[in-house]
Amino acid sequence: METTPPDLAALRGALPAGALVEDPDRMAGYRWDRARDPGAGVPLAVVRATCTADVQAAVRYAAAHGVPVVPRGAGSGLSGGASAVDGCLVVSTERMRAIEVDPVTRTAVVEPGLLNAEVKAAAAAHGLWYPPDPSSYEICSIGGNVATNAGGLCCVKYGVTTDYVLGLTVVLADGTAVELGGPRLKDVAGLSLTKLFVGSEGVLGVITRVVLRLVPAQRPPSTLVATFPTLDGATDAVLAITRRMRPSMLELMDRVTINAVEDETRMGLDRTAEAMLVIQTDEPADHAAVEVTEITADCESRGAVEVFATDDVAVGEAFVVARRMAIPAMEKKGFLLLEDVGVPLPALGALVRGIAAISRDRAVTIAVIAHAGDGNTHPLIVFDAADPDESDRAQVAYGEVMRLAIRLGGTITGEHGVGRLKRPWLGDYLGPDALELNRRVKTALDPQGILNPGALL
Repeated sequence: METTPPDLAALRGALPAGALVEDPDRMAGYRWDRARDPGAGVPLAVVRATCTADVQAAVRYAAAHGVPVVPRGAGSGLSGGASAVDGCLVVSTERMRAIEVDPVTRTAVVEPGLLNAEVKAAAAAHGLWYPPDPSSYEICSIGGNVATNAGGLCCVKYGVTTDYVLGLTVVLADGTAVELGGPRLKDVAGLSLTKLFVGSEGVLGVITRVVLRLVPAQRPPSTLVATFPTLDGATDAVLAITRRMRPSMLELMDRVTINAVEDETRMGLDRTAEAMLVIQTDEPADHAAVEVTEITADCESRGAVEVFATDDVAVGEAFVVARRMAIPAMEKKGFLLLEDVGVPLPALGALVRGIAAISRDRAVTIAVIAHAGDGNTHPLIVFDAADPDESDRAQVAYGEVMRLAIRLGGTITGEHGVGRLKRPWLGDYLGPDALELNRRVKTALDPQGILNPGALL
C-alpha cells in the first residue's frame, strides 16, 4: 500500500459531480455498520456510486494505487463487514436504486441500493412476493442481503437470499464488470459463479445489479403463539413441529428478550415465561386449521402454559412485529455483541442450554432469539461498554458461544456473515484445508487483496 494518500483528482474527474465525498465530517457516517466495530478505520474517500460505471471507475483507481475498497450498502450489517479500514475507498451503492419487475417471468432486476422492503412492495404491486425477510427488512439493502446471503423469519419454509438470486452484475478487482446468470430458472452452463458471489461479503467483487426470482403472493397466514415455563420445553416443541411439517415461520424468544420487547410494546407478553414461540402457517385454510391443531398439541404436550391461535392477520402481525423488535429493544439495554450461530435442529436445545451456561459463568446478559425452525440462533450479548471488566467478559463469552456452536456441529454464522468480528473463529470452523481453498479463490480473483481486506478471509 502507498505510504502517502494518492491524489484523488483522476478519480474525481471520472465520477459524476458530487459522487466523491472527501469531507471528514461527511465520511464519518460511513465508517461503521450497525455492529459498531471499535476497530473501524478512517476512509481516504467515499464514492457514492450511481451506476456500474462509477463502481468500475472507483475499483480501477483503487487497483492502480493499491487502495483498499470497502463495499457498502445500507450499513445495517451486524458483523462489521462494511466497517471502513484506514485509507480505503468506501464504495457505497446507496444511490443505485432502480428496479424493473417482469410479472411474466416472475423476476425483478434490482440495483443493490434498493431496500428489501422496497423490493417487496414493487413485487406486491404485481401480485408477487419476494420472500427473504431479515428482521431489518425495512432498512437493509438488497446488495447487503446478497453479499451476506441474508435469511429471515420466513426462511424455514421459503429459503434464504441465494434461493432467489438468478443473476448478478459484479465488478471484479481489476474493474471488469461481468454478467452472471440471468432470468432463467434452470441454467447449468459453466461453473456456478453466481452462487460463488452470493455470501462473499465483498471480498471477491462489488455487486451492482441483481436478477431476483419472485413467487406468487403469500396466502394470509394463521398465527400461533405459545409460552413455556422452560427453554427445553420450547426447543422440544420445535423438534416435534418440524418433524412433521414446514411452518412458514417458527421463531423463539427467551425470557430476557420477552421482557425487553414488553418494555417497548406493552402488549401484555408473559414476563414470567422462559420462552415464547411465534409460529405461522400459510397453507390453504383447511390444511392450515389442521396444522394449527397439531402445533397446539405439540406445544401443550411439551408444557406450554398458554397457546393462542388466530386467523386475524393484523393480530398475528402484531406478534411478528414484536419478534422483529427484539434487537432494537435489546440495544436499549446496553452495548450489544450480536451473534448468529446455527446448529442442526437436534442440537438446538443443547445450544440454548450452553448459551445460558456461558451467560452465568461469565456474568453477562445473553438474550436469545432464534429462527428456531432452521436452528439459526441470535445470541445478543449485552454489556456496559464503559466497564472494562464487563467488556472483557463479554468478549470471552462471544468466542465461547461460537466454539460451542462448532462443537455441536454448527456454524459461526447462519446469515449475518463473518465480517471482521467473527473472522478469528473462521479457521476453527472451516478447518485448514477448506480455509486454504477459500483463500485460493480470493487470491485468484483479487491478487492485490484490495477488496474488503480484513473481512471474511
